[in-house]
Amino acid sequence: MTTSANSEPWRALPATVADLIEPELEAITREILETIAEEVPEYARPLEGRFGHGIRTGVGEALSQFVALIRDPGMGRELGREVYVGLGRGELRQGRTLDSLQAAYRVGARVAWRRIARAARQAGLDTEVLSLLAEAIFAYIDELSADSVEGYAEAQSESEGLRERRRQELALLLMREPLAEAADLRAAAQAAGWKVPRRVAALACAEVDLTRLARRLPADSVATQLDELGCVLVPDPVGPGRASAIERALADSQVALGPVGGLGQARESWQLAKSTLRAIEAGALPSGRLVSAEDHLADLLLFEGAAFTLRIAMRRLAPLDALTEKAERRMRETALAYVSHRGNSVAMAAALHVHPQTARYRVTRLRELLGDQLDDPDARFELEIALRSPSLD
Repeated sequence: MTTSANSEPWRALPATVADLIEPELEAITREILETIAEEVPEYARPLEGRFGHGIRTGVGEALSQFVALIRDPGMGRELGREVYVGLGRGELRQGRTLDSLQAAYRVGARVAWRRIARAARQAGLDTEVLSLLAEAIFAYIDELSADSVEGYAEAQSESEGLRERRRQELALLLMREPLAEAADLRAAAQAAGWKVPRRVAALACAEVDLTRLARRLPADSVATQLDELGCVLVPDPVGPGRASAIERALADSQVALGPVGGLGQARESWQLAKSTLRAIEAGALPSGRLVSAEDHLADLLLFEGAAFTLRIAMRRLAPLDALTEKAERRMRETALAYVSHRGNSVAMAAALHVHPQTARYRVTRLRELLGDQLDDPDARFELEIALRSPSLD
């Protein structure tokens, strides 16, 4: 904190000015309190209880400390700052902005200057000292105001931190298996400031995108960090206007959307959203700003079961291992066309972009390699799983 006379003009005042002001303190305090009650609507009530004590203390401390600083500028303001930091914090707790408190400070400065100037003129204070006294009063009030802004900001930050913790607790509660009791969910939702929706879906995004995304999504969304990813629970994402609001919020973020369901399905929605995002990052699903798990359930099954499909592939496609890379790729394409079109050579030819006779020739070669697998329903099913698995690409 700077201690120059420019920033703290009371340092340049003669100590005798304190003796001039001190007898006026009681009257000044009374008039400031009366004027604040008249001119600041939020404070137009009896100064009783905690509220009244805070205002009276603030005014009294401000005037006493101002006189003490004139007598001994070296004492500094640290001992008295906490009163005004506390007033700022109190405004946030009361759900008010700082406008009322700032207005009260302006009233206090105006009344104090009017009363002190009158006493100074009566005492014959010269104009240069009088001018410096005015500057000192208003600079001092600015410092008190800055203290309250600091307190308000601190309380706001703490409140946001608490709200974030409450929302993370809520998200974790919703992800529990089995689902938490309805009463526990309601209590957690109330603590987090969240109105319990009828339907909800989970969004998964990169952790670094969470803050920016959360600011742009509908205000009733719950955003938190979960499983080293960004998790956002969005109430009724398919409701009127909700889909477009989500789209607008995405910007350039890559987001995966889980299925919509009741609170009991929130965990399932998150698991699918998370799996979808992982699949996109692995190249197993096409990327896009918003990818819905519901549109890729079969692909997700193959992606999540990669270890199993690899074992199936090793068993069912082993006869192709002896082929050249090019021939193996051609036989896999032929096998997938075969199981997809049930051996119809015309449909296979269209899918493979070859002549039907070529398709029939390829099937003959495929039968030589895979044998009875092409005629066994269970084997054909496993073949299709293996051939469609992204892990084989």
